[in-house]
Amino acid sequence: MASFNGLLRTNRNYRYLWCGQVVSEVGDHFNSLAVLSLALHLTGSGLAVGGVMLARTVPAIAAGPLSGVILDRMDRKRVMIASDLFRAVVALAFIFSLTTGHQWLIYALSGLLMFASPFFTAGRSSILPRITSNEELHTANALTQTTSWLTLSAGTLLGGFSTTAFGYQWAFVANAASFLFSAWAIAKLRSAEGHFRADSEAVAATGEHRFWGEFADGISYMRRTPLVMAIGLAWVGWASGGGAAQILFTLYGELVFQRGPAGIGIIWSAAGVGLVIGGVLAHRLGPKLSFGGYKHAISILFLVHGLSYVCFAVAPKILLAALWVGLSRIGMGANNVLNRTMLLEFVPDHFRGRVFATTEMMMNATMMLSMTLASVATEFWQTRTIGLIAGLLSTSTAFFWAWANAAGKLRRPPQRAVVSNSLGSS
Repeated sequence: MASFNGLLRTNRNYRYLWCGQVVSEVGDHFNSLAVLSLALHLTGSGLAVGGVMLARTVPAIAAGPLSGVILDRMDRKRVMIASDLFRAVVALAFIFSLTTGHQWLIYALSGLLMFASPFFTAGRSSILPRITSNEELHTANALTQTTSWLTLSAGTLLGGFSTTAFGYQWAFVANAASFLFSAWAIAKLRSAEGHFRADSEAVAATGEHRFWGEFADGISYMRRTPLVMAIGLAWVGWASGGGAAQILFTLYGELVFQRGPAGIGIIWSAAGVGLVIGGVLAHRLGPKLSFGGYKHAISILFLVHGLSYVCFAVAPKILLAALWVGLSRIGMGANNVLNRTMLLEFVPDHFRGRVFATTEMMMNATMMLSMTLASVATEFWQTRTIGLIAGLLSTSTAFFWAWANAAGKLRRPPQRAVVSNSLGSS
């Protein structure tokens, strides 16, 4: 198994992909923080924050079918570059919301930004097996996921300080520049085949019927491959409670523990640290697990995640709550890495774009529903009650997965074909 440092040192393609990820994701969090703050500043209403979150989530869900089909039809490298360049323009256009004061621009531009994101994120997942060897793949996946959680912590922290010091315009310019850097980094990727198209011939037919036919083919592949469908449904199960956490972490910090923004920061920081530890744990654990051991590990990790979430919901003190949040995210972080590695190992190249885009779409849709229900529930129920229900929903995923495994439904899929990676080394 390769180490993180060894992978970055020896694999030229992955090094460029990773550098682009670091810069663009930090820039993403600059934008997110600035936009949410600006929406609150322009309207003085907390509803505007919820509106921005909704404007970001719905387009990302809508883009799922389109991005999956396009990534399996076209050169994924070019699609990712196009996504970066489009997002650079949109990110810069946020400046107009400052100069005009039009609130609708915040929602519209947020939607455009997130509509373009799945073309990049699903594309990045799809090409990992093309730029890494079999021995490097698990490490590359673990590092990619762990980096996302690290940039979340660093990006929000740096974005908060820099936006306060230099203003919203700086955050939007920095975000646009980060997308340009990412586009440059992706342009540096090289393939022995001279392209990053899927391993089957691109479908020449066009039109609405053919598009939906290709998307349906991807869904059909997931349905006839129980492990792949189970992984997608496991993310849905997590999101049923995980979406509510986006609301609950703020409510616990502000209302339950009455610690204000500092309380919110303590809880979110614990979550971030837990995810990073979970990613590192999965990196170490993955190569040591048999296929059967992997399936048992998923059940155990989901159980740890869900029960820790329940303990967080009823914790009497904020530091104890933070401890349970961290443990919960360790379980979820490890689960995320192990399941993504399975998808990368088994999903055929010509289905990979649709599978990753579809699973992201399923998770985002469930997250949105969970956030909405949790927000509405705050008008009728106590915060701790909502947290307990969310924790139990996430815990239930462990039992569904364990049942499917015991029933023999999670069979090992056929191994994907190995693609040459002669240009991967530095």
